Amino acid sequence: MRLQELIKGVELKSVSGNLDVEIRKVTCNSHDVTPGTLFVAIKGFKTDGHRYIKDAVAKGAAALITERGSEDMTLSLSIPILTVSDSREAIARVAINYYRNPAEEIQLIGVTGTNGKTTTTYLIRSILEGADNRVGLIGTVSYFNGNLISASGYTTPEAMEFQGLLREMVDQGCQFAVTEVSSHALALKRVYGADFSTAVFTNLTQDHLDFHADMEDYFRAKALLFSNLSPHQRGIINRDDPYGRRLLDITKCAIYSYGLKGNADIRGEDIRLSMDGIEFNAITPAGRIHIKSHLVGIYNVYNILASIGVAISCNIPLEKVSSGIAALTSVPGRFEKIDSGLGFNVVVDYAHTENALRLLLEAASGFTPQKMITLFGCGGDRDKGKRPLMGKAAIELSDYVIVTSDNPRTEDPERIIEEVERGIKDAMNATNRKASGYKIIADRRSAISEAINMAEKGDLVVIAGKGHECYQITGNKKNHFDDREEAREAIRKREER
Repeated sequence: MRLQELIKGVELKSVSGNLDVEIRKVTCNSHDVTPGTLFVAIKGFKTDGHRYIKDAVAKGAAALITERGSEDMTLSLSIPILTVSDSREAIARVAINYYRNPAEEIQLIGVTGTNGKTTTTYLIRSILEGADNRVGLIGTVSYFNGNLISASGYTTPEAMEFQGLLREMVDQGCQFAVTEVSSHALALKRVYGADFSTAVFTNLTQDHLDFHADMEDYFRAKALLFSNLSPHQRGIINRDDPYGRRLLDITKCAIYSYGLKGNADIRGEDIRLSMDGIEFNAITPAGRIHIKSHLVGIYNVYNILASIGVAISCNIPLEKVSSGIAALTSVPGRFEKIDSGLGFNVVVDYAHTENALRLLLEAASGFTPQKMITLFGCGGDRDKGKRPLMGKAAIELSDYVIVTSDNPRTEDPERIIEEVERGIKDAMNATNRKASGYKIIADRRSAISEAINMAEKGDLVVIAGKGHECYQITGNKKNHFDDREEAREAIRKREER
């Protein structure tokens, strides 16, 4: 594709060189540059892409997009140099052009919020596929282009990969693309310019405050998905969430609100919860439907209501909505049940925020005849403020707590645990705590083994934090580690004793 075609819609500050040059590839990583590449220099958090312009040119870059003009460069270049004020915005627009704007050929559905994004996207996909549609999926667990599944890197990938996945979905015959949209992706403009037909807001609770300055900054990032929607697009918004109610006044799109309180457009009534699933009646603008789901917990009622809103906005018949919800048996790492065969239950869940952990434990406690043993940790190099809050939640809602490591990354695992323990000790001194005690076992494998060995008939072991993840990051190394595998192995060893 010619450079002049690639840069349509890009706001340029200055241009030098011939724009009638053939571009074979676009990247912001100098390691990926090959002859004929358009290299976009982006200032990142760990390094600045402008430092690698010389390397990119040496490898055969055919053109540059930079936030610094040619007059600021110490080397003399004969290739085109395009100066912009925002390289991230520029590469997002270039990505759309490079892949021929796939969102024009597919209905793009985005789901954002702190918790529930993955489950909601799986529900939407199940409903749409049950109505004889081909559906692509982009999210935390994996990417699916309508034919092949690939491992996910980011919840929402960088602009070039994001648009490339959408193009693959179109080429595979998908009518819909359902994607999780993280606050990082919105703030870093990975989905800038993408034409979403429907956007979903689940909730907003504390997370990612290592990246966002505060909760207001976090909210502003999430709101970007809705502030650019036009009246012909649809927003599905959780009215029970205070940030959701604020969104109702921000967006210009048509709205379906959902919730269990007040006057939401889509509501749940006569809700019955059990360890085997959820049953309730959904009141919608299209009529009343009876819902049966294998998913567990009141928080999944909200996820189901959100998916119903999307389905209605896509004109899916109500009978297809209910059958699509029923067809989803589980979501990887979300209240994923492991049969011990020893009279107690084990659940693995991705809950890694205070709110998610509270919702998980509140749901699980309703199905636990005896005691609930909770195992969790907090990630390193991430929001430190939530660590004592998660410790407090665990000790208030569990019968016994084991604190361990969860992707310590470059931080000292013991130091992370100390911060978690501050919240535990505060709660242990209060009168409303439930737990009889807690234990610290930094090694996660040993901690899981201890939790399994402690369990007795009627107990529930909750292993929280990693969910579907099959790795543990220590330092800069990512080693294979899967909570589900470790739990099954601990059960096997206990059976052999």
